[in-house]
Amino acid sequence: MGYRHKYLAILCLVFFQSCSMCSSKMMDSPVVSDDLESVVEGEYREPWSSLSNIGHPVIPDTIPSLLLERYCYSVSYNKFTRQPNWVMWQLTGEHVMKRKDGVWNEYREDLELPSDIRSTLDDYTSSGYDRGHMCPGGDCNWDDDGRDETFLLSNMCPQNPNLNRGDWKEIEIACRKWAKQYDNIYIVCGPIFFKSQEHEKIGPHQIPVPEAFFKVILCVEFSNPKGIGFICRNTDGNRKKDFYVNSIRQVERVTGYKFFPNLNDSIKSLVYDMDDINEW
Repeated sequence: MGYRHKYLAILCLVFFQSCSMCSSKMMDSPVVSDDLESVVEGEYREPWSSLSNIGHPVIPDTIPSLLLERYCYSVSYNKFTRQPNWVMWQLTGEHVMKRKDGVWNEYREDLELPSDIRSTLDDYTSSGYDRGHMCPGGDCNWDDDGRDETFLLSNMCPQNPNLNRGDWKEIEIACRKWAKQYDNIYIVCGPIFFKSQEHEKIGPHQIPVPEAFFKVILCVEFSNPKGIGFICRNTDGNRKKDFYVNSIRQVERVTGYKFFPNLNDSIKSLVYDMDDINEW
């Protein structure tokens, strides 16, 4: 494990210099409408689960954030990157057991967002990047509408195909296993942009490509609370999951976000520094 810790130490030093598209980068971005009266009104369903007892992530004021509440997940949407800052959801063992078989390919624009701040299918066409789910369809396909909402582009980031279909998918599968094992977990994930470098851009809207992704998982329903985090470079690596492991506290340092703000401090003290996947 020594090589992994050495790698993570180097990686975290680099990431510590980064943030999720800080204001210095945004100053060069085109001005877009703040008038959200133009949001298309659709049929609304109350989220199946309130996340208020745990709390949405708290992010720096310099990062634009439009909160969108879906049936299965919540998303903080960034009008400059045209992708999420973070996506958060609750996954239960019951929902994993109710997963439906099938393959879906229903990617589409999020018409609840004004046209001048949303990404389009053309932004990803022939880009070399996958439309990478943050909240995966497989975590919500116990409900047809909930699954369909995961295919909105506001839940997507440009993701290296080998990461999206490989190591990232393996972490998603592990989360479902943990939900079955512990009955209930909370998950937050999103992109990481390195502040110190120019971002690759794709598509007509010049969508910036994240340099990495984070995911944090929390279990508080079990008698022994648990927490763990992952940071994955947006590359074609093929490694074991423990290679990407970080503590929740370390992911907070990297992103500048504060996760699970309503969580009891006594539980935070138990779970925020856990970084051993074998404890799961």
